[in-house]
Amino acid sequence: MVQLPMLDNIPRKSGDTRERLLELAESAVLAKGFAATSIDELIAAAGISKSGFFYHFKDKSELAKGLLLRYLAQDHVVLENIFRRGDELNEDPLQGFLVGLKLFAEMLADLPQAHPGCLAASFAYQDQLFNDEVRRLNADGLLAWRNRFGERLRLIAERYPPRHEVDLEALADTASTLVEGGLILGRVLRDATIVPRQVLLFRDFVRLVFTPAQG
Repeated sequence: MVQLPMLDNIPRKSGDTRERLLELAESAVLAKGFAATSIDELIAAAGISKSGFFYHFKDKSELAKGLLLRYLAQDHVVLENIFRRGDELNEDPLQGFLVGLKLFAEMLADLPQAHPGCLAASFAYQDQLFNDEVRRLNADGLLAWRNRFGERLRLIAERYPPRHEVDLEALADTASTLVEGGLILGRVLRDATIVPRQVLLFRDFVRLVFTPAQG
């Protein structure tokens, strides 16, 4: 999964202190990790009292859960909208998926600056800090990507049998591994074009796998 979620186009209520705390925490976690993000710095940045923080989150573990739930919800909405649009533009399952991937790449390319990173990846790198519930939520988010892409690939394969034997689950996982790896590479090299280029490469590979041979 990615911080699309890229992707932060979910409407928010102005003056929502809980939402403000989550925004501040997300930015801090992506910049330096969850362990290095303190409650005190979030309180100072939000301009609230310590009791104001604990009104919304009983402890840092509850904050982690809130961050991940918010991230997963945004991730779902963004991907759902993109690939539904692809289907609306083309009824063929393969062509609709290819259009959706193109829209996904275009959205990533249109970000005003380099993608800040992935909250799920940050949590995975420091999973010893979190309880079982948060670790399970993170795993569920990655499985949601596998299921989303796997379901579509199976639908495509029913109409267009692959030209060569292919592990559809592994191919579905390629979407998330390319994006996650692209985020790391793009951040290190300061190149915001890497992730959209990887998505387009995945799109080309899917087309090659399922396009019927000519003649």
